[in-house]
Formats: sequence, C-alpha cells, structure tokens
Amino acid sequence: MSLGQHLLEIRKRFVISALAIVLLSIGGWFVQPFVLSALRAPIAVLAGVNHAASLNFTNVSEAFDVRLEIAVAVGIVASCPVWLYQVLAFIVPGLTSKEKRYTFGFLFSAIPLFLIGCAAGWFVFPHIVQVLGSFVPAQDSSLIGAKDYLGFVLKLVLAVGVAFVLPVFLVLVNFMGIVSGKSIIHSWRWAIVLIFLFCAIATPSADIASMFLLAAPMIVLFLVAALIAILHDRAVARRANDLGAGIGDAAAA
Repeated sequence: MSLGQHLLEIRKRFVISALAIVLLSIGGWFVQPFVLSALRAPIAVLAGVNHAASLNFTNVSEAFDVRLEIAVAVGIVASCPVWLYQVLAFIVPGLTSKEKRYTFGFLFSAIPLFLIGCAAGWFVFPHIVQVLGSFVPAQDSSLIGAKDYLGFVLKLVLAVGVAFVLPVFLVLVNFMGIVSGKSIIHSWRWAIVLIFLFCAIATPSADIASMFLLAAPMIVLFLVAALIAILHDRAVARRANDLGAGIGDAAAA
C-alpha cells in the first residue's frame, strides 16, 4: 500500500471507531447519573473523616460538561471491542496468512485486559482521593472542582486500561518479526522502570501501596508477553530447521 492508501485506511478505521464511541456515548448518558454518584462516594467518605469536603460546580455550564464527559467516557469503555478491532485490523496486513489466524486471539485478549485495567484504575482511585484529602487540615474544607476531579479519575482509569493492553501489542509486533522475544526479555529493567514511572504519574499520591497495586499486574503482563514471544520465536526457529532439513533430505535423495 502507498502512503496515501495507508492514510485512507487510517481515516476509515478512525471514522468507524468514532461512530461507535458516539453511539455508545448516547447510551452512556442514561447511566452517567449512577457513575457520578459513584464518583461522589470517596468525597463523602473524606467529608466524614476529619473535615468538610464537597464536589463543586464553578460555572453554569460545568454540570452539563461533567455529565457529557462521563457519557463519552462510558462510550469509550463500552466501545472498546470496536476500536480495538480497528487498531488490530490496521496492523493485521503486516502479518502472514498463517499469523492472521491469531488476530481474534489478540482481540479477545485485548478486550478483557482493557476492561480489567479500567477496573483496576477505578478500584485504586478512591484510595488516592482519601490519601490526598487527608493532608487538608481538620479546620479547613475541601472544595473539589467537579471538572478537575473528573479529569483526574478519567485519566487514571483510561490510562491504566490502555497500559494493560500494551503487552498484547508487544506480542503482536513479535509475531510480525519486528521485535524478538530475547530483545523483550533483555529490556526487563527498562520495562520495570517505565512501568513504575507510569504508575507514579497516573497515581499522583503519597500512597505507595496504590502505585504497587497498579505496577504488580503490569509487570506480570509484561513477563507473560515476553514468555509468549520467546515461545513463538522458538516455534518459528523449529519450523525453519525442519524445513531446512526437509530440503536437505530432498536434495540428497
């Protein structure tokens, strides 16, 4: 494919993904009140501990903006099978006909990993809110801006969801022959450093436990991806040796 054809392919995949997100965001509008109530829960806990705390809307349009952003976030999460498939479908032409059979395996691995990652971010964020809120003196109040608070939670949830999917793409580039399994496993030190750096940025909290709660499964996923890549490389090398031996026997005969 030419560069122009690649750009047209990207546009096609992007449009399909965007339409799926928009349609499911419409459905997300009907569930956003429940999500907003869940977002308020850590603030209510914080208010009952040692000082006043409340979620605040600082202008006329902010309440609508927050509800719309929640609906879009729900749409992004709910439409993950569509846009993850579009990403994989764009990469698949780089695979051989035999490797294309693994596409659905990649897809069915990526979808639950993304959802598990989002769930992990959602599980951790109340602890982060409580830890950060504990620094407010008892005689003062926490006036938490709704839009900033929502942006903090969405960044955490979606970023962790995407991070959990990255090992799938690591295996995919190995299947494409771009990166070897040995290269992946040899870079484990850098991978762990980057994972902890990502978790430190995604969880801006003095609570070290929250960072480790996110980092531990990501390290395990990286090691599993490296193991799959090494096993794949060995299988490819074995097939190449068998093919070479078969050709040699045929030539000798």
